[in-house]
Amino acid sequence: MLAFQTLYEVDISGHLPAAVLERLTGELRLDQAVAAYASELVAGIARQRRDIDELIGRYAPAWPVGQMSAIDRNLLRLGIFEAVYNSTTIPVGVAINEAVELAKLYGSENSPRFVNGVLGRVVAEHAQDHLPPNHLPGDIAG
Repeated sequence: MLAFQTLYEVDISGHLPAAVLERLTGELRLDQAVAAYASELVAGIARQRRDIDELIGRYAPAWPVGQMSAIDRNLLRLGIFEAVYNSTTIPVGVAINEAVELAKLYGSENSPRFVNGVLGRVVAEHAQDHLPPNHLPGDIAG
């Protein structure tokens, strides 16, 4: 959640990610281990953002990345990074479920289904490029 909140604020305000993370960690009184993991996620997404946004555009062509809601856009960025680029830390199914649960909390009525569908298609075609062969879950798109 901390990584998502940071990505969202950075996206809509242009604030520096490190400053946002530090402020939110203090305000929420979070453990430094949580902040460190969130920082790794945010930094990884920043490194892979061009590729992640390209995947979003390819698998959600009716919604250009710059025109979709900031909540959905950042949940997709987080979910794609965790499921495709960081799946040795978080299992793919868990990454998708977490993104969908955040979509239920913060997104519109359609956000959970949209996030699940896009992540399911991305993972089905791209996660195998970054995962051991038996690491992919079954039908994750539902």
